[in-house]
Amino acid sequence: MNIGVLALQGDVREHLSALAESDVLARPIRRPEELADVDALVLPGGESTAISNLAVAFGLLDPIRKRIADGMPVYGSCAGMIMLAETVLDGRPDQESFQGIDMTVRRNAFGRQVDSFEAPVTIDEVEGGDFHAIFIRAPWVEEVGEDVRVLGRVADGPAAGRIVAVRQGNLLATAFHPELTGDLRVHRYFVEMVRQAAPAR
Repeated sequence: MNIGVLALQGDVREHLSALAESDVLARPIRRPEELADVDALVLPGGESTAISNLAVAFGLLDPIRKRIADGMPVYGSCAGMIMLAETVLDGRPDQESFQGIDMTVRRNAFGRQVDSFEAPVTIDEVEGGDFHAIFIRAPWVEEVGEDVRVLGRVADGPAAGRIVAVRQGNLLATAFHPELTGDLRVHRYFVEMVRQAAPAR
């Protein structure tokens, strides 16, 4: 099983490491021909407008959209969540996304870099208790379509109840950064999604 990490901008190395520790072959993806060789893709945290602009510049926007439409499993963390959203609030007017998840996401919803925080998140379908989540200029999900499963919400504090983890079919998104915690449960959950999707593909 080969899982790619979109390597245009953001915390690529951390995702590659987490996937390797989850016993899969992980490789950086920068060109359309590299995308064709992977079974699934991770969209890392970073800066969503930069990822959007670079995806257009590197000719990856439409190929990734097509692979998503064809059923390729994709996981997006933080900026990656924004890149999977059908609707983005507070983004730039020319900002593009890969789309795929029927959700409305508010960019930088939790505030600026100085407002970054950590909080427990209970994630449905991920065992082992609350996930210690790191939020850095993070989005949140304002609304979801009927085919989207809400997997996680902030458990307490000022942001209690905000949606921060969702799944629609083969697409998974979190507003937080599991790749920065050393807790591999979200990555292993995604790897299992990829395994289950393999026969269908």
